[in-house]
Amino acid sequence: MQYKWRVLSNTTVATLMAALDTNIVLISLPTIGRELSGTSATLLLWILLGYSLLTAIVLLNFGRLSDLFGRVRLYVLGFAVFTLGSLFCGFSQTGAELVVFRLVQAIGAGFLFANSAAIITDAFPPNERGRALGINQVSIVVGAIAGLVVGGVITSTIGWRWIFFVNVPIGIIATIRARADLQEIVPRDAHPKVDWAGNGLFGVGLTSTLVGITLGALGVIPAPSAFALLLFGLGALVAFLLVERRVDSPMLDLSLFRNRPFVASAMAMLLNALARGAFTFVLVFYLQGPPRFLDPFRAGLFLIPVSLSLAVFGPVSGWLSDRYGPRWFLISGLAVSAIGFLWLSTIGPDESFTQLTPPLVLAGAGMGLFASPNRAAMMTAVPPSRRGVASGIGTTFLNTGTTISLGITLLVMSSVLPRASIDAILLGTASSSNTSAAAAGFLTSIHLIFLVSAALILAALIPSIWRGAERPLEGRSEEGD
Repeated sequence: MQYKWRVLSNTTVATLMAALDTNIVLISLPTIGRELSGTSATLLLWILLGYSLLTAIVLLNFGRLSDLFGRVRLYVLGFAVFTLGSLFCGFSQTGAELVVFRLVQAIGAGFLFANSAAIITDAFPPNERGRALGINQVSIVVGAIAGLVVGGVITSTIGWRWIFFVNVPIGIIATIRARADLQEIVPRDAHPKVDWAGNGLFGVGLTSTLVGITLGALGVIPAPSAFALLLFGLGALVAFLLVERRVDSPMLDLSLFRNRPFVASAMAMLLNALARGAFTFVLVFYLQGPPRFLDPFRAGLFLIPVSLSLAVFGPVSGWLSDRYGPRWFLISGLAVSAIGFLWLSTIGPDESFTQLTPPLVLAGAGMGLFASPNRAAMMTAVPPSRRGVASGIGTTFLNTGTTISLGITLLVMSSVLPRASIDAILLGTASSSNTSAAAAGFLTSIHLIFLVSAALILAALIPSIWRGAERPLEGRSEEGD
C-alpha cells in the first residue's frame, strides 16, 4: 500500500475514535446520571465540557510541539494516552472520577486532532489533499453522529461502561500500527522552545470563560460571580494575544493571520462550530427528554440521516473542490445548513422519523459540503513547516466554538426553564406525569437555539465570500502554498 493511504487509514481511525467518544458519551448521559453515584447535573455536563475544553486548550500547544518534536511521535503518544484514558473511564465509580479520566482522554485526543491533518497534508500532493482531508474530516463528524447510534446500542444492551471499554482493543492495535507505519517527513526545529506564558494565559482564559458561562447558566454560582469569571477569562485571552506578539516562539503563530485564505477558513470554521457545537446535545435531550422519553437506541436511530448525508457529501465535495476550487462549495454548504437549522427551529414535540429526516439531511449535507473544502484550503494556504500549528489552530477554533456553543445553549435554556427542570432533563429523572410545562418550555428553548445557530451559519458566509476567488488546488506545487 502506498504510504499516503497508510497515513489516511490510520489518521481516519484516530479522528473517528476521538470524535466518536464525544457523542457516544452524550447519548448515554441520562443513563450515566441515573446509574453513577454522586453525579449532579453540573458534573454530568462537565463529563462533556471537560473533554471539549481541555482538548481546545491543548490543541494549539500540541500543534506547535508537533512542529518542534515530530508530528508522528506525538501522534503515537496521543493514541496510547487516549486508550489508557478510555480504560480508566470504564472503571469510574463516581461522577467526579469520570470527569477526571475524561480529561486524560482529552489529552490523547488533543495529540490526535492536532496532528492528523498535518500528517495527511505532508503525505498527499496538493491536487489530492481535498479528497484526503475530506475523508478524514468527515470521519470526525460522522464519528460524532455515529457515536449516538453506537452509544445507544451499547448503553441499551451491555451497559454504559462499555462505551469506553470498546476503545481499548482498537486503540492498542492502532497505536502499534501508527508506530510501525508512519514516518516523519518534515524536518523538526533544531532549537525547540515552548511558550509557557502563552499556554498558561490561553488555558486560564478559556477555562474561566466557560466556567463562568456554564455555572452561571445553571445557577451554581451567583450571576455577579459568573460575570466576573467571564470578564477575567476574556481579559486573560486578550493578554494571551499581546504575549504572542512578543515571544520568540509563540504558541499561536500570529503571522499566519496575515494570510487571507487561512484567516477566512479559520473564521468560517469558528462560526460554524459556534452554530453546530450543541446540535447533537440539543437533539439527544429533545429525543430522550420530555415529552418523548425515547430510549438511547431509538434516539440514536433518529440521527442516522445526519450521518449518512455527511458520509455522502463530505468526500465528494473535497474531491470536487480540488478540481474547481473551494469557494462555491463553502457558500452552498453554509446556505444549505442554514435552511436545515431554520427548519429545525419549527419542529413540534412529537415529530416522526419521516418528519425529522428532511431538516437533518439538509444540516448534514451542508456540513459535508463545507467541512472538507474549508479544511483543505486552510492547510494548503500555509507552508509545510507551519502545518502542525495551522492544524492546531483550526482544530482549536473548532473545539473552542463547540464548547462555547454548549455554554450558549445552557444560557438559552436557563432563560426559559427553571433550574429544577433543567436538572431533571439533564439527569434523565423527569417523568411524563409532571413535565407538561417543562416540555413546552424546553421546546421553546430548542426553537431559539436553532434560530441562533442559523444566524451564526449565515454569519460564516461573510469570511467565506471575503476569501475571494482562488484557483483550484489541482496542479499547485508546494511553492504555491
